[in-house]
Amino acid sequence: MLKRLMNCCLFLAASVSLWGQILTTDPTFPTQNDQVTIYFDATQGAGGLANCNCDVYLHTGVITNQSTGTSDWKHVVTTWGQANAAWKMTPVAGQPNKYSYVIGPSVRSYYGIPQGEDALKLAFVFRNADGSKEGKGTGNTDIFYDLYPEGTGLTTNLLSPSGSNMDVALGQTIPVNGAASIASNLFLYDNGELIAQASNSSSLNHDIYADESGSHLVQFIAVNGTASDTASFTYQASLKAAFSQPAGNFLIVNPGQQISVAGTAYIPADLRLLDNGVEVAAAGNSATVSFNFTANGAIHQIDLEATYNGETVTRSLVYLSTSQLGTQNPPQTYRDGVTYLSDTSVFLQLHCPNKAVTMVLGDFNDWQPKADFVMKKGNDGATYWLQVNGLEPGRNYTFQYLVDGNIKVADPHSTVVLDPDQDPYIPAVTYPDLPPYPAGKTTGIVTLIQPGAAPYEWQSNDYQAPEKKDLVIYELLIRDFIGRHDYQTLKDTLDYLQRLGITAIELMPVSEFEGNLSWGYNPSFHQALDKYYGPIPDFKAFIDECHSRGIAVILDVVFNHAFSQSPLAQLFWDPVNFRPTAANPWLNPTARHPFNVGYDFNHESPATKRYVDQILEYWLEEFRVDGFRFDLSKGFTQKFNTDVGAWGQYDASRIAILKHYADVIWNVNPSAYTILEHFAENSEETELINYGMMSWGGGGIQNQYLEGSLGYASDLTGSSYTSRGWTLPHLIPYMESHDEERMMYKNENFGNSSGNYNVKDFITGLRRAELAATFFYPLPGPKMLWQFGELGYDYSINTCEDGSISNDCRLSNKPIRWDYYQSPSRRKLFETVRSLIYLKTHYPVFKTEDFDLFLSASTKRIFLHSNDMEVAIQGNFGVTAANITSAFPETGWWYEYFTGDSLMVENTALALNFAPGEYRLYTNVRLDAPPGGYVGTTEVVRDFFGLQMAPNPASGPVNIRFSLPVAGETRIEIYNINGQLTDVPLSGKLPGGEHRITWSEKVVPGVYVVQLWVGNKVEIGQLVVGK
Repeated sequence: MLKRLMNCCLFLAASVSLWGQILTTDPTFPTQNDQVTIYFDATQGAGGLANCNCDVYLHTGVITNQSTGTSDWKHVVTTWGQANAAWKMTPVAGQPNKYSYVIGPSVRSYYGIPQGEDALKLAFVFRNADGSKEGKGTGNTDIFYDLYPEGTGLTTNLLSPSGSNMDVALGQTIPVNGAASIASNLFLYDNGELIAQASNSSSLNHDIYADESGSHLVQFIAVNGTASDTASFTYQASLKAAFSQPAGNFLIVNPGQQISVAGTAYIPADLRLLDNGVEVAAAGNSATVSFNFTANGAIHQIDLEATYNGETVTRSLVYLSTSQLGTQNPPQTYRDGVTYLSDTSVFLQLHCPNKAVTMVLGDFNDWQPKADFVMKKGNDGATYWLQVNGLEPGRNYTFQYLVDGNIKVADPHSTVVLDPDQDPYIPAVTYPDLPPYPAGKTTGIVTLIQPGAAPYEWQSNDYQAPEKKDLVIYELLIRDFIGRHDYQTLKDTLDYLQRLGITAIELMPVSEFEGNLSWGYNPSFHQALDKYYGPIPDFKAFIDECHSRGIAVILDVVFNHAFSQSPLAQLFWDPVNFRPTAANPWLNPTARHPFNVGYDFNHESPATKRYVDQILEYWLEEFRVDGFRFDLSKGFTQKFNTDVGAWGQYDASRIAILKHYADVIWNVNPSAYTILEHFAENSEETELINYGMMSWGGGGIQNQYLEGSLGYASDLTGSSYTSRGWTLPHLIPYMESHDEERMMYKNENFGNSSGNYNVKDFITGLRRAELAATFFYPLPGPKMLWQFGELGYDYSINTCEDGSISNDCRLSNKPIRWDYYQSPSRRKLFETVRSLIYLKTHYPVFKTEDFDLFLSASTKRIFLHSNDMEVAIQGNFGVTAANITSAFPETGWWYEYFTGDSLMVENTALALNFAPGEYRLYTNVRLDAPPGGYVGTTEVVRDFFGLQMAPNPASGPVNIRFSLPVAGETRIEIYNINGQLTDVPLSGKLPGGEHRITWSEKVVPGVYVVQLWVGNKVEIGQLVVGK
């Protein structure tokens, strides 16, 4: 096999550009204790800063032994978008597009890496001053450079080429630059054939000329005595052709315009140029061919054919005159996006006003411009359409639209997309057989379609959604609810959720969002299902299973805004100001309200309404979802205002917009839920509620429940729809949500106290959560709870992945604590919530419109009235004992639901004494026991049983002493600091008197909570176990 330099250096510069190194360092093999100078070549990688004529800044951190992956940067020392002179790079003299920066005096000191943590890689993204332009790796990836351990022996590194697996053309040259950490004998092999060598050297440079087709393994080997090390890469060489002129492969021209076309095969070959199938130029055994065209007619396809050793390849370009294209309506009315006409045919339609021409590029035309794939323009001048035939049933195809010759986007109405940057991080178990990205064919996000895919067979065809007033909604974020974060595993949790008794699940956004680890409120493709949670059939199966159990599924949708990856943004984009242009038919250049994130939708625009309407219809029809929660619905306004108060004032235009979307929803499913996160003036919300929508209760109500649980002043009146003057029970209050702090975290850290009663105590805090729940779920009207709230989830909303708490970590992954269900104390809260939900969903009195609320004092009461039953609920939200007077609305026998106790009330002025945190729920009709049995009312006591542990702290056996005034069922439970049950050293009936047991269980050193249960009383102590 011949390996030599190409005699003709045609395109050598281009080859160097393709395979040069984006980042080099001095020293070549840096350690974390070295000062390191980095050199960034802006022409390499994605090339986002090439020839930018701008100051270049670095954004940098490190990957350490504590990182969970390469996306988990640590010790980031720069802030994005700030023009800090300390982060500015220095242009390298005489080398345009090359910049240097010194990291020192060492890597460890520069990044502030603490002892016990080791840096493994340097991590970079380069940018201009405001971050509107980025320098990233090929495929827009982050850039990493390995750090080497101290005292590393012989090590090799390939400084170029930068890729480990390359696709090259026959005739192209691959510059190879290998380095060794120690002067050694160096060897370079291509498929086992020695092609270059150097003696006693630390570097070897050689240019490989690819003149043989097939796969090649290139090995760079350093040998020093008995030590050796190898670095390698592979390349696949094949015959290729390319146009060197003009610059683009899709040209919009004027009639009579001169067009110079030149093509190459990189290697001498037989070349031809064809114009709409007619040969116009040819060159035998040549590297180039050219021809000058005069534009005439509407559409021309120029094909470049290259033949070498009996193999022929073709590349194409298209030029056209838009003035001669004309218009033509689709043969019938289709929705925007993809319509499957048959197993072999699809209809593509793009709604894009104010553009000249659109072409489809995809697998079906090898991603080359073809005249047959220029889309027809409808008579409205904004609708582009094309029918694609001859597809293979069941095969996956990807495509993009090329708009006006320079904008490549996926279909805005894609139902599945492929993302080259994020898809590699989706586990195969989550999305099996994920189709590959068309690498080397295009860049950016692409649409994925599959004609002839087997339809999903729905099973729950007779399902009826719960009425609005019966909704008990469980809000969850799949990522933080189950470790596998997929629909199949989520389906496996339905036994648990059905046991809890909820009637609906509200999923935080599942439509395609930027990145993988997200709450989902940064949408890019509103109609696509995000693959991080699994494929479409699995999502349908989850909904199907929910419906079979009578559980509704509600989607949280984000139509206030879109983010920059959205085709709606990219089609009309201002790169200078990094925002949509004023001509954008969907998005405002600047937001019209003060709470906006991303890019604000203009909901008064017909284009936006058309877009949103179709997406709502799609989720209802394709997935049979039961309704939507509209995130930030108050943002659906064009009345610009920076004042939050004025923003919430009555807005007739916003009301009309929301009514329109509700009508679209109800036209598909008249019983679908339309839920608003609105928080506007009550007159506006009242009008929307009376129209049939529902509204989130808001953080004000939620905070009152938290304050009450904490033991401070609270007024829960706002949790009732009647407090707003509404006649329809369409208010959805909540004690916790994805946006609000967790009740048990607050209780454990900020709870009130009085004497021996302290809300911060773990058991006391849980009982306070039970108290709050007893004054929440029985109130008539729908309710919502946040995941694991029924188990007393006690991690802050701002918990970081390392366990610390910071406002910057609100969106971070949170611990998934299914083990909480095994804790008896948390299980009691679960059973209390379960029992209250059971009451709400099984007895008509909890849907009554006749009720009395006394919820503003520390002692609170609720009376529910119906022809079948009366309900009286009392509770003491204070931290001291208190009497509750007028505890019942009428005389007679009353039955306490949780304990089964009964009480004869002879005078409604009766006063009952309540311990702090105590609650009771009475009915005047004896009900069956709660689903989990009578749970009792727990009383937390101090020094009642004289609980003592000695020695404390302990390093061996511990004596636990206590005294019982009378005989009773006794149980001792020991928990670790995380609330996990560690041991039960005693369980059984004991006589009255003094008792002592010895606990000698071997446990991890730390702080433990000892709970002594006697009947319904519990005394709590703390034990410290040392080494």
